[in-house]
Amino acid sequence: MNDRTAQPIGVFDSGIGGLTVVRSLLRHLPHENIVYFGDTARVPYGSKSPQVVREYTLQDTDVLLKHNVKMIVVACNTVSAVALDVVQKRAGAGTPVMGVILPGATAAVAATRNKRIGIIGTQGTIASRSYTNAIRELDPAVEVFGQACPLFVPLAEEGWTDHKATELIAREYLHPLVQQKVDTVVLACTHYPILSEVIQRIVPPAVRLIDSGEATGHAVAELLGRSGELNPSTLAPNLQFFVSDIPYKFTEVGERFLGARLGRVQRVGGLG
Repeated sequence: MNDRTAQPIGVFDSGIGGLTVVRSLLRHLPHENIVYFGDTARVPYGSKSPQVVREYTLQDTDVLLKHNVKMIVVACNTVSAVALDVVQKRAGAGTPVMGVILPGATAAVAATRNKRIGIIGTQGTIASRSYTNAIRELDPAVEVFGQACPLFVPLAEEGWTDHKATELIAREYLHPLVQQKVDTVVLACTHYPILSEVIQRIVPPAVRLIDSGEATGHAVAELLGRSGELNPSTLAPNLQFFVSDIPYKFTEVGERFLGARLGRVQRVGGLG
């Protein structure tokens, strides 16, 4: 047996949204131990300069490496777009690193029938064109249409999943993509799966929603399977949650994102 199998998967995000990626990991890998770090004291990353994001990313990576993780999943779309190489260099060749962009792009290319894909995300993710570039590398014939939806993050954190205001805002954001006749929409922000039901109601019924976090969970399961590093345990996993600010709000909102109780959340100090 590979002696790394029981080591945890490390996951980090700028805040709470990455818990939807953890939820996907638990669905695909129900016996894997997981260490999660949310940099809640410095969220959001999307409005920061690439240089600052790369500095924060280095510190986030170090938090996880202290827990002897066997791989790192970058649940933050902004970091995946501008600083994945920072994580890879810091982690070293023996620790695989996976972001959310390539799995999401791959799933979208596989799903589209008319080769017209919409991307919804934060201003930073859309401006980076990271999903557009990844999709076009996979299939140059695909047309990609980006749409920033900045208000979706606070709506998801407020739990306004079935509110009239949310539906009105979503209709405004999604109208350009509907006009472009996309048949696939990538949820390019880890908060957005919380609003997937209202999004699906607004786009035509045949439009497929791609949850980049769900696609990442599937990709991680495949990677660990190929490398022989799946945890063979049949016991409940050990889940550890760390944040850089006081845990109260993270715990309150995070349980809705994870779909389960978080248990103890610990604060990490000394960053920055």
